[in-house]
Amino acid sequence: MAAPSKKHVPIPYRPDFSRTNSSKENRKSLFQLINILESSSRIKNASSSASVRKALGSVRVTEEQSRVPRSFGMDTIFESIEEANLYDPIEQEKKQEQVPEPEPEPKSKPETKPKSVIQGTKTRCTFPYSILFSTFLYCGEASSALYIASIYHTSNQNNWMVYTMVFFLIASIMDQLTLIFVHRDLTKDKPLLLLMHLILLGPVVRCLEAMFKYYEMRQNSEEDEPYVSLIRKRMFINDQEVLLEWEMSHSQRVLSMHRNAYKRMSQIQAFLGSVPQLTYQLYVTSISTEMPIERVVLMAFALISVTYGATLCNMLAIQIKYDDYKFHLHICDIICVTIWRSLEITSRLLILVLFVATLKSRALPFLIINYVIILFEPWVRFWRSGAQMPNNIEKNFSYVGTLVVLASITILYSAISFSCWPAMQLRLDDRELVEKSQNWNHMAVHYFVRLVENIIMVLVFRSLGTKILLDYCHTFIALQLILAYVISIVFMLLFYQYLHPLRSLFPRNVIDYLHCVCCPWASRVRSENLESTFETQLRQSIV
Repeated sequence: MAAPSKKHVPIPYRPDFSRTNSSKENRKSLFQLINILESSSRIKNASSSASVRKALGSVRVTEEQSRVPRSFGMDTIFESIEEANLYDPIEQEKKQEQVPEPEPEPKSKPETKPKSVIQGTKTRCTFPYSILFSTFLYCGEASSALYIASIYHTSNQNNWMVYTMVFFLIASIMDQLTLIFVHRDLTKDKPLLLLMHLILLGPVVRCLEAMFKYYEMRQNSEEDEPYVSLIRKRMFINDQEVLLEWEMSHSQRVLSMHRNAYKRMSQIQAFLGSVPQLTYQLYVTSISTEMPIERVVLMAFALISVTYGATLCNMLAIQIKYDDYKFHLHICDIICVTIWRSLEITSRLLILVLFVATLKSRALPFLIINYVIILFEPWVRFWRSGAQMPNNIEKNFSYVGTLVVLASITILYSAISFSCWPAMQLRLDDRELVEKSQNWNHMAVHYFVRLVENIIMVLVFRSLGTKILLDYCHTFIALQLILAYVISIVFMLLFYQYLHPLRSLFPRNVIDYLHCVCCPWASRVRSENLESTFETQLRQSIV
């Protein structure tokens, strides 16, 4: 058989790549693309399209390569390869692998949530006894101070008259400013009310306004007001924490604002007016032979005002520290706090009076240094913390206004600390301005320092005060005063251990603090005993 001629032998088509300047990798990728396109079956998943794009390398992508096979034999055409990659499962898996897994959040202690929610009824309208009582104390102390000042003027005791009037005016002016600040009357158009505050009759007018509001609420108690707010507080019922919800109308909120304003006013009246007034009248009584009934009335009003203001310190401290909780003080709690505060303040002021009457002007440096230390202690702590000035007291206040308000709060805090325990610690570096945790160390340091001061002043009176109270035994008086102060500390411990309305929220109670801090050797011995018992049990188990 003759060999076929070369003219009839089919020559396979071989593309000439010698003209291109592509590398061997580009040739290889192009052949792979041709073989894939000429294959008998279509690519039905996205993994093969991803391998094609890997094989192409640096070859230019055309519109046909942006086809991504979809299910049911249909292709979807995208405008760019980036849009096609969004639907590519391989690319999505790679992106998921590249995204780092989020770090697990640190486990925090689970918050104690109330187990049940109680829907309370509408708030009951109660008579504002506290407003009426605060106004009565203000008017009684003011009238008695003015009357005793007139008696001092007629008897040519000008120094006594001046000091009596100064203490009365300082407290009265601060009371007016407190009511104006709480009610924000400077931004309102109430000229008659501001005039009443200028003539020192603001508390009386505010009391009448609160009474009218109360009787108006009583008359309209059956009608529903259009403006009602929902209040939520936590409360302990049968040793279980529940969430209590109730409605409060606009009138009730206005009456509540009046109550809060008078509580602040009573505190300022007590520690900026009544404490200096009571101390000075006791001093006048100790150096004079007469005891007029007018002075007795003034000292009685001042003592009641101081005791009431100190009792309010405890209540307001509980409200500020535990703002999310609703609580009620029983009659036993109020009696315990009243005895504690009355004994503490009375013994402290009597000791100060006897000390000043003994040393006269020589006692002033000791008292001034003591007060200055209390006054600047919060500011020194604020300076050492490096914090900035808090700017959330009032949004309309400037830097100077904020500084004035903080200075006023510091003066009130130092006046309370000078005569009794303030029930909270002032923290200018904190946003809330007070420390909300129960600080047993602050309480222990305060009472320890005051007890040492009282003992020193009583010893000075016992040794040098021979010309004061000639008809009484100085030793017996000194023992009575120290014993009264110690009894007040006992009532304070009793209240915080057994009668505090929210004592279940304390991380440690009084007994635990005494065991941990005051008796460290007991805890050390207890730990050593536990270790010894563990070692003996371990040896017995081995044997």
